[in-house]
Amino acid sequence: MSKNIEVVGITKKQLRNAIECNLYWQDSLVPFPKSKANWLVSNTRIDEDDYCGVMGYEDGKMISFVYMFPDYLNTKNKELKKVYWLILWWVNETYKNTVLGNYTYTQALNLANKQVLVKAYAENVNFFYEKQPYKVIASRDRHTIFFSLDTSILIGRFPVLKSIKFLLSKLDNFTYVIIKRLNKGKLKTGINDGVLYDYLNELDNETWKFIKPLCKNDLILKTKEYINWQINNAQYTQTPNSKQSYASLQGGCSSNIHIHNIKIIKNTKVVGFLSFTLNYNECNVKYFLVKNSENYNTCVDVLIENLYATKAKFIFTDDSELSNNIKNRYKTIYTYKVTKKGLAHNDISVDLDIENLNLYNRDGHFY
Repeated sequence: MSKNIEVVGITKKQLRNAIECNLYWQDSLVPFPKSKANWLVSNTRIDEDDYCGVMGYEDGKMISFVYMFPDYLNTKNKELKKVYWLILWWVNETYKNTVLGNYTYTQALNLANKQVLVKAYAENVNFFYEKQPYKVIASRDRHTIFFSLDTSILIGRFPVLKSIKFLLSKLDNFTYVIIKRLNKGKLKTGINDGVLYDYLNELDNETWKFIKPLCKNDLILKTKEYINWQINNAQYTQTPNSKQSYASLQGGCSSNIHIHNIKIIKNTKVVGFLSFTLNYNECNVKYFLVKNSENYNTCVDVLIENLYATKAKFIFTDDSELSNNIKNRYKTIYTYKVTKKGLAHNDISVDLDIENLNLYNRDGHFY
């Protein structure tokens, strides 16, 4: 390795300075979009000296990166306990077989005082985590529900199909139209005249009053301010032209990326809250909250109606109840399911009730 390699931690204060000087966004590959960086430093939970990442440089070029996110556990005694989500761990292909990746990771772990949570990790690092001092805090299924063949995903999984992309696109559109027609018929009978929506940029007091008791047992402490930050559209960058000057390790740039937040009202009462990120044809569910079981189907119908209104073709969620409801009541092409494990470092200085702990979709969801 070059002698010019430097691995440094990035605090919130340093990140703000980097934004002002455009420090990280002058290369073809950057850690995250500038909109995400601005969004991070706007979070009042993150102190100025809290670390948001660790970056490895060689001659000024990024060659490794760990994305860290400070957050607060929802402890039984209501004492604020800071932990760090480890969101992303990346190393340049040239350095895959060197110590750089492990060194960058270890630096991040130490800067976080080992108070680290991992919501999910790639299968290729499973062997690594099995040998590390972590305990599994929650195991859950991640579901991707398809309402069409989705050409881009098929080709990504089976590159040999690229030669017949035109035919696949035709078949994709055909299946989407047919499935949509079948599901639209169910929507007409599923959503009655008493159901209305409020599309929100931020929570009002009525919506927060509805949400608060439903999140009281979450792993991560929820406040009105925190959720408003989490669902803020300012974190995304619209790129209608392909001449964007950089690609980023962390998502947030797209020709069509938004977050949609919906207060669902039935007979003048709030019965549900839905928040999902739309990225091109993906609907990525962040919040799906329903107070009473009799309104669950109605709120699922609202999600499906908005899926079609935004022209999305698949739903991504860690919520098994939501996934099963959709598959049982609506026509789909197929569902891809993979088991994900949430981890907590053994040195986290708080007693986690693992037997009764749930890692909800909304915990650690910063996409």
